[in-house]
Amino acid sequence: MKYKFVFLLCIALQLVSCSTPRDVIYFQGIDDLTKEQMSKMAQTYSANICEDDLLTITVTAWDPAVVIPFNPPSYAFAQPGETNIYNAQQLQTYLVDKEGMINFPVLGRVKAAGLTKQELSKNLQEAISKYAKDAMVNIQIVNYKISVLGEVSRPGSITVRNDRITILDAIAQSGDLTINGNRKNILIYRDESGSPEYGRVDLTDPALFTSPYYYLKQNDVVYVEPNEAKIRNANYSAAQQYTLTIVSTIMTGVSVISTIILAISR
Repeated sequence: MKYKFVFLLCIALQLVSCSTPRDVIYFQGIDDLTKEQMSKMAQTYSANICEDDLLTITVTAWDPAVVIPFNPPSYAFAQPGETNIYNAQQLQTYLVDKEGMINFPVLGRVKAAGLTKQELSKNLQEAISKYAKDAMVNIQIVNYKISVLGEVSRPGSITVRNDRITILDAIAQSGDLTINGNRKNILIYRDESGSPEYGRVDLTDPALFTSPYYYLKQNDVVYVEPNEAKIRNANYSAAQQYTLTIVSTIMTGVSVISTIILAISR
């Protein structure tokens, strides 16, 4: 009878610890949204260049020789009068300083922070047009990364290759949440020019698509906290381990005392 009671108690604990479907399913109720509600969820986003960003900037033109001064890695590979240009293996990088500026060849200090890549590219093209006709400028952010921590399959940093990344992209690249992840209260930590801020999103609610934290920014940290079942099980395991330690200590003490008493009696 005692064993049956223990067995039933274990089953009950397992049932309580399991997450309910409403805690696991993403975008609940999205099928019931109207077209008007769906249209309000549409967002457009382009990453702005920030302080401490590393940029690669390449300038091209029909006549490669005229843009040599704007491409520092190439300066040692072209001699006066030569038409063949040899590309360097590593592109020059430009650090956006605390004032939001970069030091660009010929042009000097150029404002970069707060602009999108397209806006900075346009500004540079206009400035370079005084020296090289029809020049094209290509810009990439080298150190654009996002960190994902907590209850995901593969926590770590994600390097972003394009202009934008959503929280769903970041979670997918981390192998999705584990069954123990709290899908209703995901934390996003963000550093806005030295001013820390944070927000929370609910993956089970379609309103996620309207959140200002749906699109992630450079150096954002996404933290997936454990759900109540995981915390409860962790506390239960800790209490169980503590109880076993106490019992083991008492049994060891009793064994030692019994051995001493037996030895004395002999």
